[in-house]
Amino acid sequence: MAKLMTKGQIVTQLAGKFDTSKKAAACFVDEYAALAIAETKKKGAFVLPGIGKSVLVKRKARMGRNPATGETIKIPAKTVVKIRPAKAFKEAIVPSKK
Repeated sequence: MAKLMTKGQIVTQLAGKFDTSKKAAACFVDEYAALAIAETKKKGAFVLPGIGKSVLVKRKARMGRNPATGETIKIPAKTVVKIRPAKAFKEAIVPSKK
C-alpha cells in the first residue's frame, strides 16, 4: 500500500492547484477541520461535500467478553463519531458491479 499524504503534502497540492501561498492553504485546511469538529459537536452532524457526512452515534451499554480471560464484562454506553461516505464518493473509488 502506498504511503498516505501528509498534511504538508495536501497543503502543497492545494496551494499549487489554486495558485495561492502554502500559508493560506494551510489556514484553509485548519479552518475546514475546525469547522467540521465544531459543527459535529454542536449539531451532531456535518456534511463534507463530495466526501460524506460525519455524525455522532450513541451506542447503548452492552455485555461483552474479555478475550484474554473469557470473563463477561459490562461495556458502558458511549458516543462515537462515524464518517459515512457519500454514494458518489464510494462509486468513484469502488464502482458497483451492475
